[in-house]
Amino acid sequence: MTPKFHPGRVVATRDALHVLDRFNVAALELLGRHLSGDWGDLCSEDKAANDAALESGQARLLSAYTLRRTAYGVEETDRLWVITEWDRSVTTILRPSEY
Repeated sequence: MTPKFHPGRVVATRDALHVLDRFNVAALELLGRHLSGDWGDLCSEDKAANDAALESGQARLLSAYTLRRTAYGVEETDRLWVITEWDRSVTTILRPSEY
């Protein structure tokens, strides 16, 4: 995978780290998807906005990923966002409620 942009400093909130641990997903997996331009579970308009932001370098980049697992016959889901600031100085992994 060749990254499409530099993430800057990468950070994650405590809640996001708990979600990653609960779903047994590595932060690097989501970061790799984000950096490759796999914007995850976004509508087509938001994906197009990200693509335009890559071209201009003037806007933030947002990816949204739905995590799923089955435990004891019950499916559980949660959602994480990965946001890179417009100046590419910081990329944050967080829950939508933390935005």
